[in-house]
Amino acid sequence: MILRPAKRIRGRLTLPGDKSISHRAAIIAAMSDGTALLNNYSTSADCAATLSCLLALGVSVERHGNDLIIQGAGRDGLRTPRQPLDCANSGTTMRLLAGTLAGQDFATTLTGDQSLRGRPMQRVVAPLEIMGAQISSNGGRAPLTIAGRQPLKAIDYKLLVASAQVKSCVLLAGLNAAGKTTVIENEVTRDHTERMLTLFGAPIETGSAEREPGGARFASVTGPAQLRARDVSIPGDISSAAFFVAAASMLPGSVLEVAEVGINPTRVLFLEQLRAMGFNVQVRDEREQSNEPVGSIDVRGAANRNGAAAQAPFMITGSLIPQLIDELPLLAVVGSQVEGGIEIRGAKELRVKESDRIATTVRNLRAMGAAVEEFPDGLRVAGRVKLHGASVEPDGDHRIAMAFTVAALLADGETEIKDAGCVAVSFPEFFELLDSIVER
Repeated sequence: MILRPAKRIRGRLTLPGDKSISHRAAIIAAMSDGTALLNNYSTSADCAATLSCLLALGVSVERHGNDLIIQGAGRDGLRTPRQPLDCANSGTTMRLLAGTLAGQDFATTLTGDQSLRGRPMQRVVAPLEIMGAQISSNGGRAPLTIAGRQPLKAIDYKLLVASAQVKSCVLLAGLNAAGKTTVIENEVTRDHTERMLTLFGAPIETGSAEREPGGARFASVTGPAQLRARDVSIPGDISSAAFFVAAASMLPGSVLEVAEVGINPTRVLFLEQLRAMGFNVQVRDEREQSNEPVGSIDVRGAANRNGAAAQAPFMITGSLIPQLIDELPLLAVVGSQVEGGIEIRGAKELRVKESDRIATTVRNLRAMGAAVEEFPDGLRVAGRVKLHGASVEPDGDHRIAMAFTVAALLADGETEIKDAGCVAVSFPEFFELLDSIVER
């Protein structure tokens, strides 16, 4: 993909369904009694992998455009697949299905592409084995062969890594456990699973973990649980919106509205960070839809980004990291356009995503003319700089490709995004929608 610089962004967008919510809606509907209609299901390849696995497990799925009709199999209605389940590039598919399958009375193998087979899975293997499932792996990585157990043993489990996927895995396994399963987290992560389980009638509790230090939170589910099918309206994906919002913020004269997007409190920290940097980003028309908050995002681009020159970099670290994990490469790009730059620390989890996102972000920002220092757990981008066109290698990582597309709009000259098709993992419409709002 060859990209040229943009003058401004103008327009109104509605986006495909939220990827995180789509995964969870499909899996929980499959475990429910009755028929669920899922409106605006994600068009991503990752969410297609989840549907493919559910079909192989005997779940009835009908697709009509971006809407799905899922006939739930109930708690015990999944069937043994004829071959290993291919999760493609989707870590969410693998980790959430691992929890679901741990409570079944048959054995299943979960595998995926080369990238996914290299990502850490011991973080879900460990709690599921404590609950009674038998799991073999390739040194803590996929393929995972899971011999389920009914019922599983209910446990209290403290997350070793701040991960909504691990939390969700244990809670989904807890639906087929005897008693109350509790997950404790010291850093806030996405709560889409808790919200979706509540919508489908699961006996779930959430709150502060009073016996734990600091701001620890807990989520508990009591099993064995019977879920009831519900229709779900899935909002637009705020992680997809982030790229357009960032581009419009940094291009003077831009006016952008992103309508009907999810504004879950665990997902809007990116918008708050942009505002803290001095950008004009607002949320309006807030309301509840299928137990998730939804609204519209308004962006006004401005030349005067954050007023007086900052001497120190804008700092992102600690408890902010889990809530910004998908947007950190994009924030690094934004940091190249603010006085004082940006520093991201405590983000070593970026090393084990679809690519080593620290290394790929550093390499490509340097190629475009930014001064960047790399750390084992993050990076520092020096102050504001005029980027120049370059050849960008995303290493097959969709979020890197989209983040540097934003950089290309700000740069002098042409930028080549190699393997640009990798954006289909999360957002196949990305370039088409971008073209509809960019003025050159």
